[in-house]
Amino acid sequence: MFDIGWQELFLIAVVALIVIGPKDLPRVMRTVMRGVRKAREMARDLQGGLDELAREADLDDLKKELESTGDVAKQIEATVDPAGELDRTVQKQLSDAAEDLKESTAPDKSPTPSAPAAGDAGGTPPQPDPARKATG
Repeated sequence: MFDIGWQELFLIAVVALIVIGPKDLPRVMRTVMRGVRKAREMARDLQGGLDELAREADLDDLKKELESTGDVAKQIEATVDPAGELDRTVQKQLSDAAEDLKESTAPDKSPTPSAPAAGDAGGTPPQPDPARKATG
């Protein structure tokens, strides 16, 4: 930053010691260091703000470039399915699925099934007879 060698620093320290005095020198050094720290923080904030502005400007340029190319989705669709055959097939499949769903959720108008037979215990399969197994 500043091209100051050790000889210049030594000269500045001697002059500061003579002018300020040994008693007040630590307090003055703290004050100077606080000011330097604050200046560095302000410079860092300024640099961060400038970097953010540059990023926003780049994003705006990129957005304008994308908008100038037109609708990307339409371009992809025109490239992949120029005749629209894929779109018609998908729409037909969706309508068929919707009809199947309506049919499966519609109330059944057929008569309700009768009660299960006496040997049928609520729709469970009959259990094998243990006596038959032993003799068989």
